[in-house]
Amino acid sequence: MAYHDPNTRFYKTKEGAVIGGVCAGLSETLKIDVSLVRIVNIVIGLSGIGLLPYIVLWIALPNKEDIV
Repeated sequence: MAYHDPNTRFYKTKEGAVIGGVCAGLSETLKIDVSLVRIVNIVIGLSGIGLLPYIVLWIALPNKEDIV
């Protein structure tokens, strides 16, 4: 079972970002490969429901520089 720090916050980052930095920030926070996050995002996006959550996260998530 993986350990999860309750103080961990999701954020977006410009480092390694392709579009908005959402996938790069989620991969850093979850400590998984960014390619996996991007593939899952693309698959969900192709199903027709992935674009809206990405846009919401792009707007709602703070930048890494703002919280560190």
